[in-house]
Amino acid sequence: ERFEQIPGGGLRGVVAGRACLAGNARLMEDGDVDAAFASEQAQRLADEGKTVLFFAVDGELAGLIALADEPKPRSAAALAELSHMGIRTVMLTGDNERTAHAIQKRVGTDDVIAGVLPQGKEEVIRDLQKQGTVAMVGDGVNDAPSLARADVGIAIGAGTDIAIDSADIVLMKSDLADVPAAISLSRATMRNIKQNLFWALIYNVICIPVAAGALSFAGVTLNPMIAAAAMSCSSVCVVSNALRLRGWKPVVLGEVASALEPDAAPHAASGAALASEAGVPTMDGPSAEDGDGSPVSAGHSEEVQTVKPKEIIMEKKLSVEGMMCQHCVAHVKKALEGVEGVEEAVVDLDSNSATAKLSADVADQVLVDAIVDAGYEAKVVE
Repeated sequence: ERFEQIPGGGLRGVVAGRACLAGNARLMEDGDVDAAFASEQAQRLADEGKTVLFFAVDGELAGLIALADEPKPRSAAALAELSHMGIRTVMLTGDNERTAHAIQKRVGTDDVIAGVLPQGKEEVIRDLQKQGTVAMVGDGVNDAPSLARADVGIAIGAGTDIAIDSADIVLMKSDLADVPAAISLSRATMRNIKQNLFWALIYNVICIPVAAGALSFAGVTLNPMIAAAAMSCSSVCVVSNALRLRGWKPVVLGEVASALEPDAAPHAASGAALASEAGVPTMDGPSAEDGDGSPVSAGHSEEVQTVKPKEIIMEKKLSVEGMMCQHCVAHVKKALEGVEGVEEAVVDLDSNSATAKLSADVADQVLVDAIVDAGYEAKVVE
């Protein structure tokens, strides 16, 4: 009864006639609950990178539990690549300082801003924008205002709908490695555009006056047929240069990590802020989900092993009902790729279908159950 959710604090309510609190140390303090006798244990758990939740009944501490997010395996390499690109990362989290710094040691972000309330994230982004261009990665409801405030909002594909709607970019694979890939592709595109503008400008500056007869007094003229051919040639050159982007490939994370200096710390992000040469861009994400469990300690680097993909022995196509948007596509893809033996899942919203590429024989019902568990109807059609 009388259930109440306290932003940045926890929960309050009455259970079987007894007043109960569940949340962080700040909530216990606000509720006049003495948690001093458990402080040593709480600090030890926080130093291990765990979030400590306290529980109180009728104003007295009843116990505590510790939660820890599982870091994603490719994030350290992804943040190492961002560092190699000259981008600064900041972890923006609601966890306390001890937990946040423990996570930072594991994942290696440049800076940490801890203890940020949900409404405070947007204010942090605004402050960072005074230093430069800001990009942010997030996936939760609390991240939506910050994603909208940032110069570039990047949402995790498996995140909440409001976060996805607020972002400029959606990472369909929910993989932090796609962040440096997106930045690299953006830079390659802008470089291509500038090249095309430069050559088109130089071409016109030189050829138009000649074609107009500005140098005819010196005997320099341009036959109209040659001028028309030259104009076509110019267009072909510009289009051909733009088409080079079709061959663009993201840099392999392992190659980037091994190319770093020995004393360069890898960077992974759990709520991270990114800063470019022009300033301090920032990326925020879900507390510690985007970290990596294999950090490299200061003073040496760790080789990132490239895992050879398993051989695809068969494909199975499924009809999926209930998908309404790309967010649904991401959920179905994640559900299928979570099945052992599924190396890759290709989901098409237009045809309401999904193709599972298998490295082992997986029963049809297992694939169907995975999609059903994700909230959609499915059946194998091939």
